[in-house]
Amino acid sequence: MVGVTDEEPGAADLPAADPAAEDRAADDVGVGPWTGPWPEGPQYDPDLLRLGDRRNVVDRYRYWSREAVVADLDDRRHDFHVAIENWQHDFNIGTVVRNANAFLAKTVHIVGKRRWNRRGAMVTDRYQHVEHHATVEDFVAWARAEGLEVVGVDNLPGSVPIETASLPRNAVLVFGQEGPGLSEPVREVCSMICSITQFGSTRSINAGVASGIAMHAWVREHVFAQAPRD
Repeated sequence: MVGVTDEEPGAADLPAADPAAEDRAADDVGVGPWTGPWPEGPQYDPDLLRLGDRRNVVDRYRYWSREAVVADLDDRRHDFHVAIENWQHDFNIGTVVRNANAFLAKTVHIVGKRRWNRRGAMVTDRYQHVEHHATVEDFVAWARAEGLEVVGVDNLPGSVPIETASLPRNAVLVFGQEGPGLSEPVREVCSMICSITQFGSTRSINAGVASGIAMHAWVREHVFAQAPRD
C-alpha cells in the first residue's frame, strides 16, 4: 500500500502535506521549462517538460513522472525495511518516512493506528512505499512470511550498541512510540535490540533522529562495506 490513507473516524491529525506543494515551489528551486527539442523516453512527463520541474528531487529525476521515479527506485531499493509503532499518532513518522526515502528502504511499516501526520515527510511519501499493520501480531506474521529478522532500536537494558553490532541484511528495523519506546509485544519478537550510544544529559533521542542513524548504520555495513575499493 503506497500513501496510506486515513480510515479511522474521529482520529485527530494535523493537516497533511499537500502533494502539489512541491510543484508550487519558488522559481529558484528546480529547473524551468525544457528548452530545445524534448528528450525522448517514457519516463518524461510532458507537463513537467512544458512548465518546469520545481520538485525536490535529485537531478537524475528531473522531468520524470512520479510513476517513473518510483519504478526506478524500486529497481534499486535496499533489502531492509523500517517499522514504527503508532498508538498515539506519533509526530515522528513523517521524518521516518523521509529518512527511509533518503536511504532507499524497501517499505515503511506503520504498526497500530493507520493515520499519521505527513507534514514531516516533505512529500517523500509520494515515492516511498508505506504499509499498515493494525496489530503487532499482523506485523510479525508479515515479517516471518518475508523471512525478515525483527531488529528493535531502543535504549533498553541488555541492548547492543548499534555502533558495534552486525545488523542482519534481511532486517526490519523497528522503532517504538515516542515516549514509551518499543512495546513489550514487539520486544518479545526482536532477534536483537540495538541502542544508540549517547554522550549528553538526556536518556533518549526521538524516533525520527534514531531512524536516520539506524538506517545509515545498515547502509554502512551492507552497501558501503560491500562496494569495490580502488
